[in-house]
Formats: sequence, structure tokens, C-alpha cells
Amino acid sequence: VTLVESGGGSVQAGGSLRLSCAVSGTILSSTAVAWFRQGPGKEREFLARIAWNSGNTYYADSVKGRFTISRDNAKNTVYLQMNSLKPEDTAVYYCAAGVILGLGNRRSEYTYWGQGTQVTVSS
Repeated sequence: VTLVESGGGSVQAGGSLRLSCAVSGTILSSTAVAWFRQGPGKEREFLARIAWNSGNTYYADSVKGRFTISRDNAKNTVYLQMNSLKPEDTAVYYCAAGVILGLGNRRSEYTYWGQGTQVTVSS
């Protein structure tokens, strides 16, 4: 499985961005795709995940209500819509895929990772 993120960039606080994660390769029925981020000097943080087949979603409390994860199975693409962005959202954003048996909110549950895309939010 190969993942390629796009859509990062610079935006002012209060603005929006939509990240895309193009997924290629063999996707098993129990696969989920997630978004994580890693800010400067911080650990990689779980944001949201979506089950590939059912579309079931799960969010970290820190982004619930501001970020929305979705998928387009026909395009093999997962999106992360980010609204009301804050300077503290500045980070490299990664998508990841794996066969998930639990909540899917831990880095260790994901086998495949993209290269990341930078998001910078200025005040």
C-alpha cells in the first residue's frame, strides 16, 4: 500500500484547508486510513480515522467539530477537511493505513505511512 498526501500549505488563522491522501495497492476489508500530525518538537498525534469499507469515523477530542475525515472509494482517496485553523495546528500532516482491530487511534496500529505534507497556520 502506498500513500501520498497533498493539499498542505500556508493559511491564516481561522482559515481552512483540505488535505488529500491518495491510496494505492491492495486494500483489505478491515483497513482504516487515518490522519496524524507532528508539530515541531512534539510527538506524532492521532487526529481522525475512517474505515475503508464502512466509512465509520473516529476523532481525537482535540479536533472534533473542526476537522472532518471522509473518503471517496472510487478515487481511492481520503480527505481531511480542516476548518477554523489555529497557529497550534501547524505541523506536518501524515496519512496512514493499516488493518485495524481496535479504535485505530494509536500510531502502532498503522503499517503504511505517507511522506507528510506541511501545514502552517499564521496568526
